[in-house]
Amino acid sequence: MNDDRATTRKTLLWRLRRLLTGPLVLLAALLIAFEEFAWDELSDLLARLGRWPVLRQLEAAVARATPPVALSLFLLPVLGLLPVKLAAVLLISRGHAVLGLLVILLAKLLGTAVAARLFSLTRNQLMRVQWFARAYQLFMRFKNYIHDRLVASPAWQAAHRLLDAVRARLRRSSVWSRLGRRMSRQWQHLRK
Repeated sequence: MNDDRATTRKTLLWRLRRLLTGPLVLLAALLIAFEEFAWDELSDLLARLGRWPVLRQLEAAVARATPPVALSLFLLPVLGLLPVKLAAVLLISRGHAVLGLLVILLAKLLGTAVAARLFSLTRNQLMRVQWFARAYQLFMRFKNYIHDRLVASPAWQAAHRLLDAVRARLRRSSVWSRLGRRMSRQWQHLRK
């Protein structure tokens, strides 16, 4: 009797794990994809803002920082935005879900932008902090694992096939665009 229960329990746990793994991997992949896209784009945006004379001097000082100072600066956006995110959760709990989610989204964008720029300015110093370098390598392995799992998933491949079909369809001209070009050519011919 106990063996049957243990087997049933293992089977249920295996099924639950299998059921939850896909959505959790997808969620992690979406977060990583957002971070990757936002990281590069927002870092470039702040780099352009960094051309302003005052910000250029500030960025130069940050780039010269020692490893402990660089680490403190890199962690600053996370800690600085924590009260904002808590206020957003408070807004959500009081019935202002849309406003709370917008605050969280803006805080995430701002935090990612600042962290990305600080990381690009202080990467060499941060990699001299042993625990940070190990954590970074661990994160990169996890990110690559999630990316590989995502790319191998049937949902990802189906989405790419769909996107490829949409792109191909958009490249082909429609009946209306061909008709518009034909009418335009005729109109130009009549005007000559």
